[in-house]
Order: sequence, then C-alpha cells, then structure tokens
Amino acid sequence: MTDHSPHPPHGSDSSDSSDSSDSSGGSGGSGGGAEAGLRERWHDTLVAARAGAEGPDPLPYAENLLARWAEPQRRYHTTAHLSTVLDRVDTLAGHADDVHAVRLAAWFHDAVYRPDRSENEERSAALAERALPEAGVPDAVTEEVARLVRLTVTHDPAEGDRNGEVLCDADLAILAGGPQEYGAYAAQVREEYGFVPDEAFRAGRAAVLRQLLDLPRLFRTPFGAAEWEARARHNLATELELLTSSGTG
Repeated sequence: MTDHSPHPPHGSDSSDSSDSSDSSGGSGGSGGGAEAGLRERWHDTLVAARAGAEGPDPLPYAENLLARWAEPQRRYHTTAHLSTVLDRVDTLAGHADDVHAVRLAAWFHDAVYRPDRSENEERSAALAERALPEAGVPDAVTEEVARLVRLTVTHDPAEGDRNGEVLCDADLAILAGGPQEYGAYAAQVREEYGFVPDEAFRAGRAAVLRQLLDLPRLFRTPFGAAEWEARARHNLATELELLTSSGTG
C-alpha cells in the first residue's frame, strides 16, 4: 500500500511496548494553558460521542493521550499538531457525517508514534478500540474511529467517505502552510528522523513528495480543494526541488 503520509516510510517493525499501558492511566501530561484547552476539548468530544450514555471520568483518558503526544521522540507529531488537526476538523466540521467520531480519530491518529517503527497507525487504532468502549463510547462509533485512524496510512478516502475526507484533509492541511510554517514542519520531520543518514532521508522524503504530487487531488473536501490544494502543491514542489538540488533525490 502506498504511503501518502508526509514523511519517509517507517523502518521495519519490532516488538514495542509503548502502546501497552493502561489506556485510562499512564503518566500524566504536562500542564499549561494549551493542555488545559485540549483537556476541555477531549471532555466535550467524549461526552458528545457517548450520546447521553453514562461513562467514567474523561480526564484520565485525556491525561494518557496527552502524555503520549508529549513523548520525547516527537518533534512534529506533538500536542501542537494534535491541536492544529482539531482546529482544521472544526473548520471542516460541516462536511462530516459524524464529527464527534472524526474528532476522536484526530486524538488517536498518532497516539502511538515511533518514527523508527512501522504500524503506528494500526497500534493507534488498536488503542482506540481498547480505550473507547471502556470510556463509554458506543461500539459503532468506536469502529468508525478505528477505521478513520487506519485510513491515515494512505490518506486516500473512498468517494463519499465524508468522515474520512475531513480527517485526511485536516491531517494534511500543514502542507498548505505559509513558507515559515511549512519550513518549520519540514525541519521538525527531519528531526524526528534524525537517525536516518542525510542521503537516505533525501531519497525517502523525495519519494513521498513525488507520491503526493502524483495524486489527482490532495484534498477531498470542497474547502480543502479550494483553499489548500494550490498552496500545498507549491510547497511540495519547492521542497522536492530543494531536496533534489542538494543531493540524491
């Protein structure tokens, strides 16, 4: 399956216990206004997804997820990325069939993230499948969240998959950032792959950029197509040119 994610392909997978902690506990996340805002967003989303059903305190689940998003190996896939994706989901919310499921999927889509391992998306989806029923989310919503998380392997939703279109567009919206924002994103991705030698990184990253540029559409929602497509293609082409002019691409 083609990897449309905006970073080089992962290395080979091996046993990893980073996603095996209790889904409702784990080490607590750091404090601060941004984290407090994220906790409130998680609470509101989880309660809405329960559709009136009772459930346990949402806070321990938020703490576990925020601790994951704050792990030290992350440079781009951080709580800042989570917050940005949630903001983009808000922008596209009117296009979704179940925006609560999409927001939950945004929380889980990189909850397990090791740049040197494959199957991060699968492990993140499995985490959602364990945590959400325990948190009081109906089975049908849990299944949809897990499906959406797995969809971020390809960022290639089927025609008419409105939830998938929203999540994938929100996740890829960084590609349409201004020059400074996009430059910071590219630098953070390189930091996450600091263990990869320069030549190998350039080749892998260039391959991903070409795959993205070869897609007929990067963005599937009407808003994404109108507002983000052209800028994203410009950014991708510029980065590819810089990579190939600085070494093997």
